Amino acid sequence: MPTAPLATAVATRAARAVTGDASPVSDLRITQLHSGLTAATERVPGTLSVATGVWVGVGSRDEPAELSGVSHFLEHLLFKGTATRSAQELSRSVDRRGGDFNAFTSKEYTAYYCRLPARHAEFGIELLGDVLSRPALRDADVQAERQVILEELAMDDDSPDDVAHRLFAQRIFDGHELGRDPGGDREHVQAITPADVRAFFGQHYRANCMVVAAVGPLEHDELLAHIERGFAGVPTGGSRPTRSAPGPMGANITQHDDSEQVHILLGGRALPRLHPLREALDVVNHVLGGGMSSRLFEEIRERRGLAYAVYSGVSSFEDAGSFQLYAGTQPEHADEVMRLLHGELDHLAADGITDEELDIAVGYLTGAFELGLEDTGARLARTAGQLITTGAVRPIDEQVTRWASVDQASTRAVIEQVLTERPLVVTVGPTD
Repeated sequence: MPTAPLATAVATRAARAVTGDASPVSDLRITQLHSGLTAATERVPGTLSVATGVWVGVGSRDEPAELSGVSHFLEHLLFKGTATRSAQELSRSVDRRGGDFNAFTSKEYTAYYCRLPARHAEFGIELLGDVLSRPALRDADVQAERQVILEELAMDDDSPDDVAHRLFAQRIFDGHELGRDPGGDREHVQAITPADVRAFFGQHYRANCMVVAAVGPLEHDELLAHIERGFAGVPTGGSRPTRSAPGPMGANITQHDDSEQVHILLGGRALPRLHPLREALDVVNHVLGGGMSSRLFEEIRERRGLAYAVYSGVSSFEDAGSFQLYAGTQPEHADEVMRLLHGELDHLAADGITDEELDIAVGYLTGAFELGLEDTGARLARTAGQLITTGAVRPIDEQVTRWASVDQASTRAVIEQVLTERPLVVTVGPTD
């Protein structure tokens, strides 16, 4: 079995003592490689797959205004081939092994991942290393993929609920980078050049800006040796982008769309990622619109039949957050649904939640979290996502305890802090 170099093994033991997961069904170790790359290996006995991912600490909020959408553009281009593999070879080699190979761009990071049967773990890690360190980024590929992205944006424009959410983000973070859609917009996507893409890659896709994680049944030393070999070509150096907090929210907006439904979004600013009341907000959100037992679902869908899709949600970033209530309804019911959404917010602000609702929400959040961890891909996303955004991984038992410790005092505090301001309103659909 491969053995990690001595210097790396020392770094692994030190990181493990500080951030190791105390869960009895897994063992997480975090290693800082000589290149500056952060590597996380999590052994989960009994699983049949290895999920490997690379999280790069740059997203849509970190792009220059004139290059809005370049992170997403680059994400697409990394699947177009490397110095030694064509796009077809990439896809066929993963399909041949029964795996999944994909990526996504968010506001604060870009992620690439590959999940394969454990016997193909070394191949998956080497493949990601090739894609992340030696992409071809050919001029012809940039021009071809530009049209694909424009089609993707057009597809989103044909979905009025997507348009409503995009407008909501723009108004919640008015004039700020967090309000941008990660996919960019037509104007900037059409203007981005191959040189722009290559320069952005060279600046941000460096060892200090990346986290590589691998989760599965294999031993740590074996996974770490694969990562060291597979990612030896990643350039050293790099630094995280400088970020600034958003200013005030924008104004309400109504946009006409020739659709069958009116899509309604209400909301406001919420909490940043590491705020001490973050778990209390999770609980309140679940009570309000987080599931089939929520107030919004029971009142608007089950009792009155005024919507098929109705829910609430929260988003948290490094220095800001948002909450939103959504419902899609036919035009003749829009005023009533709007009144009900406002009413549920007012009721929550005035009376808080009941003890039974608190108990149900805590049970759901802890149980769903634990069930999700049976999947290597979910563990990968949690580990790599937390490392790239906070620099540490919260132990599983600590996260469960944080939800279980939410009480009525903390729910009242978060309601007062987040849900008592007059909400921003966005509607998209038929108008008079």
